[in-house]
Amino acid sequence: MNSSGGSCSSLMDVVTYDPHHHGHDEELHVLAVDDNLIDRKLVERLLKISSCKVTTAENAIRALEYLGLGDQNQHIDALTCNVMKVNLIITDYCMPGMTGFELLKKVKESSNLRELPVVIMSSENIPTRINKCLASGAQMFMQKPLKLSDVEKLKCHLMNCRS
Repeated sequence: MNSSGGSCSSLMDVVTYDPHHHGHDEELHVLAVDDNLIDRKLVERLLKISSCKVTTAENAIRALEYLGLGDQNQHIDALTCNVMKVNLIITDYCMPGMTGFELLKKVKESSNLRELPVVIMSSENIPTRINKCLASGAQMFMQKPLKLSDVEKLKCHLMNCRS
């Protein structure tokens, strides 16, 4: 990731979500979280086809670290300085260690990131799980495997929410 100059004064300056700052020429930056490599690569590919910038994380803990919500966020390294503003998190529901639902709750509890849209994906169609995620602030719940039409629908939904 390249940085266009500037200093890395604080992580919170870098990873803040501003719902009003999004020009039409900017691409969406999506943080895709999935413990399954094949699913992660599929989501990444679909998002890139849809002209999104994609950062991937193999689990929710890594995603939180990337967002500056990890336990070790006192150590701001060079990579973290280059973090670009994330416009959307798309995460698998079922992951070892911390579930996508727990990641959703952490993001929604953060004063800096609570407006950041979170989309949950799952291969299981369990209405109680879907309702729990939506009630806790998920933007959308999507069935895996994701298709290009799902990503296009999601992107369209996000752009409509912004305007």
